Amino acid sequence: MNSITLTGRLTADPEVRGTKTGTAIGEFRLAVQRRRSREGEDRGAVYVDVVCFGRLAESCGVYLSKGRQVAASGRLELDEWETEGGERRSRHKVVANELEFLGGRREGREGEEDR
Repeated sequence: MNSITLTGRLTADPEVRGTKTGTAIGEFRLAVQRRRSREGEDRGAVYVDVVCFGRLAESCGVYLSKGRQVAASGRLELDEWETEGGERRSRHKVVANELEFLGGRREGREGEEDR
């Protein structure tokens, strides 16, 4: 079974674009806070790329912005490619099939109200 659920905050506004067939693609990065150490020390965050499609992607463009907390559920995928210099690269990403927008919007987008 390939299933993952993460809760984190967006590190930047989501990027939403369309394909030639008209399907929307949304991409964003989540900062997922690590558990504190036994001594209570902050251990930082893990950064995870998330991609979604269709209406879910369109909703991201409307309702999400940097700092907004989101729960993302979907499957984990591995992207692999070769750079122009011949180096092999890879990254894991979450292909979300469900998002839950948590909390209200943070200030920063002018002219928009909390929904």
